[in-house]
Amino acid sequence: MALSQQNTNALPKYIQLSELLIRDIDAGRLLDGERLPPEREMAQALGTSIGTLRKALADLESKGLLRRVQGSGNYIRKSAKAAGVYAMFRLELLSGGGLPTADILSVESQIKPSDLPPFGTSNRATRIRRQRYLNDVAIAVEEIWLDASVGELSADLLSDSLYHTYLKRLHFWITRAEDRVSIGTLPDWTPSLFGALGEPSGYIERFSWSDQPHSIEFSRTWFDTTKAVYVQRLK
Repeated sequence: MALSQQNTNALPKYIQLSELLIRDIDAGRLLDGERLPPEREMAQALGTSIGTLRKALADLESKGLLRRVQGSGNYIRKSAKAAGVYAMFRLELLSGGGLPTADILSVESQIKPSDLPPFGTSNRATRIRRQRYLNDVAIAVEEIWLDASVGELSADLLSDSLYHTYLKRLHFWITRAEDRVSIGTLPDWTPSLFGALGEPSGYIERFSWSDQPHSIEFSRTWFDTTKAVYVQRLK
């Protein structure tokens, strides 16, 4: 798959590659103790340079997810603790894993509309609408509301990982989230190539917290159940 180059805030290529491998480990596509292919062969299969691959493998090793044996190769180490930037991104391809990327549809700072549930302490929020992909396959549209009490964002500041953006730009990290999964219908702002207003879809509502007692983010995600599945693993 092609690594994201859509904006200057995209995650570095080696981190994108590391995240792809982490999600494959979590999904069981790469097994504990499994020996990875030789680096040159692996880089070619992933469409990247050996230098980028080696930086990604070094990142995995630093997270305790890779064991390097001199003269033998690189071996997967399954961790009991989620380690990736996308550790809280629960959608996966039906075959498992997949690297998340996003197209920004709109970013607006506005008064919270009356149909939102209570969250945060401000009456204003940044609304972010995006189309989400896994390995370049469009799998979802999402609407995120970030409470103005923790700051505001513009489109030029966003990366594929909003949580990474929160840490880099607003200096806080999402520490926990509560998801409510059900069935919904696509909203009227859905890109026409993804689906039409009213089409049934999987639906997720999420409340997210940082280090404050109240949730500071509320999001809604509509996903294509023929291409993706919601996965929550208990470890």
